Amino acid sequence: MSAVSSPCIRICVIDPASKLCEGCGRTLQEIAQWSRLSEAERLAIMALLNERLKARPERPQPSLRAEAKQ
Repeated sequence: MSAVSSPCIRICVIDPASKLCEGCGRTLQEIAQWSRLSEAERLAIMALLNERLKARPERPQPSLRAEAKQ
């Protein structure tokens, strides 16, 4: 049996605003169906992921000053 192609980088957190995994850019539905998709379907989704991740709005980063005051 061959390995299933996957974009997973083990940062499995779903962003509440975009509904995308912060690590790979897939939706929950895509993640749930991944092992049942054909290789062609997986590759088609994987081709979209970089653009999806780039299109997400920037999330504010915690302030370093706030951390230094603690």
